[in-house]
Amino acid sequence: MRRMRTPRWVAWTAALMITGAAAAQGPAAEGASGGDRFVAGGALTIDDPVTGDLIAAGGSIDVDAPVAGDALLMGGRARLGADVAQSVFAAGGQLTVAGRVGRNLRAAGGRVELGPQAQVAGNVTVAGGQVTLRGRIGGHVHIGGGEVLIDGPVAGNVSVGAGRLELGPRARIEGKLRLRSGDEPTLSPQAQVLGGIERLEMPAPGGHGGGPGAERHGFGGGGWLWTVGLMLLAAVLLGLMPRVFGAVAQALQAQPALSVGLGFLVLVATPAAVLVLLLTLIGAPLALLLLAAYLALLPVGYASAGIGLGDWVLRRWRAADAAAPRWRVAAAAAAVLALSLLGRIPFVGGWVGFVALLLGLGALALAARRAVASR
Repeated sequence: MRRMRTPRWVAWTAALMITGAAAAQGPAAEGASGGDRFVAGGALTIDDPVTGDLIAAGGSIDVDAPVAGDALLMGGRARLGADVAQSVFAAGGQLTVAGRVGRNLRAAGGRVELGPQAQVAGNVTVAGGQVTLRGRIGGHVHIGGGEVLIDGPVAGNVSVGAGRLELGPRARIEGKLRLRSGDEPTLSPQAQVLGGIERLEMPAPGGHGGGPGAERHGFGGGGWLWTVGLMLLAAVLLGLMPRVFGAVAQALQAQPALSVGLGFLVLVATPAAVLVLLLTLIGAPLALLLLAAYLALLPVGYASAGIGLGDWVLRRWRAADAAAPRWRVAAAAAAVLALSLLGRIPFVGGWVGFVALLLGLGALALAARRAVASR
């Protein structure tokens, strides 16, 4: 983010992480520093202009007032109906952009839509199950998704990895279209690709087609060892600390959307905080400790997602055994294995692992917040 000064951004991110869980259960929690604003809650509507950066996390988010800086949005449903002068970073179940974005758009979600009246001056990077781009894009486009529809003008190149790609009648790509897909694209007779279409080879089974982290979670090379290690980690954590990780599982199941948002904040804010501490001589030792804790937390977060999913499945299929330690341990290990198998699916598999990591990290943050609040 070009305008965000790292120390202030880290501070507001940490504040959002602390208040988000409580705010989702009651009135929205808000704060401001200068022109920047952060808000967390269940259902959020931003209807007053923001003169700086906006950071929002909630079950649903509607931005109906202009933002002069960057916008960071995380929610089950997020709609950007106003203009953002700088860049937009968004993650959630359903994301809709209907306004103008002054720089770049980076988004990940189940459904991501750029409306017909929307404009992005810079580049667009999207990962989603269903991606629809109807607005005007002034830069390059990178998409990873299941179903992708482009039905608007793009000034740069377009790179797509998708199960299915469709170009609508309003599609006009001034650069080159690079496509990796198992199916032939559906092209409207009116669609234009001025730079031509380049078909990229599909990744071979066991290759890197599963997206970020797929090889590590897969079964080629050391993939088996990594997967078995995560299964053992989930079993050990649940076996040694059943109450602690029972609370983590409950947080994940009760508030999955908020868990994803908080997980994203943890994933992004911690390295930024390490960088800030390294810039100060007195903070360097603390930075090294924080970095070590962060690296250790990543596999714990992934294992936590397996524990939460395992408990959820167990309660629905074997409710009578849901409290039995051996059944919980077995279900957690099986869930981690299932996530690893899903991670091998081309194009979207890597994002399955990414979302699982966010779920686990966010659930850990929610459980920690509740533990502190209960004391």
